[in-house]
Amino acid sequence: MAAPLARSTTVPHTADDATASICHHGSMFRIGRLAPTAIALVLGIAALAGCAATAEAAAPDTSPSAASPAGEAAATNADACTNPAQIILSSGGAGITGRVQDRGAREFAQGIVGLDDEGNIVSYTVAAGDAEYAIGDRLCIVNGPALADLNHVRTVHPDQVLRLTAEPDVLFVPYTNPVDAPAGFAQIPYQEAIEEMGRAADAGDVDAMRAIWASTLSGMFTNPVDIDGIQKALDAGDLTVLTQMFS
Repeated sequence: MAAPLARSTTVPHTADDATASICHHGSMFRIGRLAPTAIALVLGIAALAGCAATAEAAAPDTSPSAASPAGEAAATNADACTNPAQIILSSGGAGITGRVQDRGAREFAQGIVGLDDEGNIVSYTVAAGDAEYAIGDRLCIVNGPALADLNHVRTVHPDQVLRLTAEPDVLFVPYTNPVDAPAGFAQIPYQEAIEEMGRAADAGDVDAMRAIWASTLSGMFTNPVDIDGIQKALDAGDLTVLTQMFS
């Protein structure tokens, strides 16, 4: 009778060999039965350690918690407003407190900023589709909608150059109606006259401003201080002052 065929068993010689055979293609393969129980235990521990190390090396941590805190802080600070600006409008004058800063073009604020010789933002040219609130957000102005009142218009329009500076000593002429306007005041004719004065100021046409004042606008004011201040500016022909008053 022929002797039975012996079962062939391959025994890994080292822990690395066992790990390679077990972790091949990320699957666990069955190895031959090992006689010594101790060897099997050692090889099993080595194999598990090797698989864990392989998995860690193949899958680096890309979770949000692994991002650089310093990088996130830098991105946040770069877009933050430092000492935000605020438009102040009063019967005595107008002004902007704080610091106007350009945080970059964005939706509804695609216009161009104008700088003075020292690099300060002094104007903003409105682009099509721009809105006051978005312009204010871009320029760190907390009350952006007040840009329209500061520049004597109902709403901003494309190619309009918004003034972002104001001399507080210059009389502020409100766009909506005079401060002391009585109940039932005719706002529409008043606002139309203010806009005409603004266009004439932008064109440098002091004579046209004088004519509008004499024929229409002067009769809409009742406060003698306002009337006297506007009349003196018109008589002097000071376009710098007249532009701030009406444009």
